[in-house]
Amino acid sequence: MKLQKIMLDGGFTCPNRDGRVARGGCTFCLCESFNPQYCRQHSSISRQMEVGKEFFRGKYPDMKYLAYFQAYTSTYAPPEELRRRYDEALAVSDVVGLVVATRPDCIDPEVLDLFNSIRRRGYSVTLELGCESFYDSTLERVNRGHTSACSVETIRLCHRYDIPVTVHLMLGLPGESCDDILREADIINTLPVSSLKLHQLQILRGTRMAVEWEQCPEDFLHFTLDSYTRLVADFVRRLRPDIHIERYASSAPCGLLSAPKFGVKPSVVERRVKELLWQAK
Repeated sequence: MKLQKIMLDGGFTCPNRDGRVARGGCTFCLCESFNPQYCRQHSSISRQMEVGKEFFRGKYPDMKYLAYFQAYTSTYAPPEELRRRYDEALAVSDVVGLVVATRPDCIDPEVLDLFNSIRRRGYSVTLELGCESFYDSTLERVNRGHTSACSVETIRLCHRYDIPVTVHLMLGLPGESCDDILREADIINTLPVSSLKLHQLQILRGTRMAVEWEQCPEDFLHFTLDSYTRLVADFVRRLRPDIHIERYASSAPCGLLSAPKFGVKPSVVERRVKELLWQAK
């Protein structure tokens, strides 16, 4: 059976946008850089699912789907409102589970109880946790609004509830060196993490990070394709072998991206990293 994620905008916001912990969002964030055209809040969740299904329908006759609540913080609402939005997606035919992207400070036992009630109905549930960095100085600088301790505590809490966690880590945030990034692999090794998504910092036009990039270029790692793939290969060598890597790099529309411009698809980055790993054996 082939599984395909359908990305959704569930109409959520973030606590560092609405003032609960901060305003303005993360300095690197531009949500439209990764949302497909059909992911618009004026479209219902079920409509987004159907449009996404139509795009993939012809590829595999027995395709099943995962409802991927990706935009903003997709656990940032009261539990009953979360249940309503998730159930709207799950009610669409051939949907077999949820993938929910969120922040470490927007997970609590009540939300995890909700996820386990969905699992008891026969659906899969995976959390994608945007940790981005395990350094408090970095998290503060990018206006993340939570601490590294919060990330660690939340990962362990999810493990106690038997909810699989995919950690998002952003490589190249301002002020971090290659050695700092490699040490994060050691931190992740101590945690009950199921899988990992790595993505290079992308400087997107119109963000506060883009202004910082222009004003303080010395604070950033100016990745080339070669330097990035070598760093990722070194990072992977330090990871526990049971941690599955779902993504090695990300991409943004060319019209929004200032740097780094690798000029290749993420699949090429993945292939080059794997070639480096094989060469080292």
